[in-house]
Amino acid sequence: MSSNRYNEPKERSAELLRLTLAHMGRHAAAFNPVTFAVWYEYAAGTNLPLSRAIDRVLGEGANVDDAAIARLYLAHVAPPDHEATARINGQMQKLMTSMAHSAMQTGTRAGTFGAQLSGLTAALANPDVQQLAPRLTEVLAGTAEMKSSVEALQNKVERSRDEILRLRVDLERARGEALRDPLTGLLNRKGFDQRLADLLKSEPSPGTSHCLVMLDIDHFKNVNDTYGHLVGDRVIQALGEVLRSSVTREAHSAARYGGEEFAILLPQTSLEQCAELAEAVRVRTKAMKFKTRNAQDSMLAVTISGGVAALRHGDDGAALISRADAALYASKRSGRDRVTRA
Repeated sequence: MSSNRYNEPKERSAELLRLTLAHMGRHAAAFNPVTFAVWYEYAAGTNLPLSRAIDRVLGEGANVDDAAIARLYLAHVAPPDHEATARINGQMQKLMTSMAHSAMQTGTRAGTFGAQLSGLTAALANPDVQQLAPRLTEVLAGTAEMKSSVEALQNKVERSRDEILRLRVDLERARGEALRDPLTGLLNRKGFDQRLADLLKSEPSPGTSHCLVMLDIDHFKNVNDTYGHLVGDRVIQALGEVLRSSVTREAHSAARYGGEEFAILLPQTSLEQCAELAEAVRVRTKAMKFKTRNAQDSMLAVTISGGVAALRHGDDGAALISRADAALYASKRSGRDRVTRA
């Protein structure tokens, strides 16, 4: 975690410490830095997705244990892993340093060769032909050395070019993975935020808008409590697959917003089309069946609730998310397994 996300003054941080310890004392999770970070950000109120996720858990009367803390931390607090990016950048820097050293050596050789050529030129202008022979020998040797040095540099540049291309591919892959949720392959929250920020930089074309779908798996805590987290993970993975196959336009994107909540960004579309897509996802999700722990158990079915909203004049990202989120919770209040328009 970067330190600049915790910039409260001493008096405020002391109050947050008291609140954090109170939350930790009321729940079953161990007293460790991960638990502290989750409850501290909840107490501070600066991490809205985390606050919503915890509020849902607390609203269901659950005790927040170690497993719940781990899920909350990974989904809403933990920063992306920059180890791969740092490693690749280090390799790139080492490669460029090696190339610079080789180029410098060739440049030094070229300077020496230039001095030899100057000496030969002077010897050619001198009527004493005896001075010419050693100069010619020197230049011939220098020519061979210069040719060898240039060829070595050329070979190193060609090898380095291939290595740089490989490192660039690795770097792009690492950056892409940092924006992806490992369980579903969808964008993670960081990827969603970045895509939304890019979206808001462009104006929708006439007759369209930028739209957002927010989705949440109904009674997901009951799924985990009754059938275990492995089944819960399978449900999340399956919904991720439904979203990937439903969001077919290249400009559109689906994300795991956090926990059991998902989002779909639909630029250059209409609220009607947005609602139709959300409804199609809802129907496909409801049709899925999941095997549970043993053959005697009945097949598990899940439903989702959704909210859709379109960008309005003067909106920022928070306003768009807030309206879609409000529509989602209207679906929850109305009985779940439905899509509501903002």
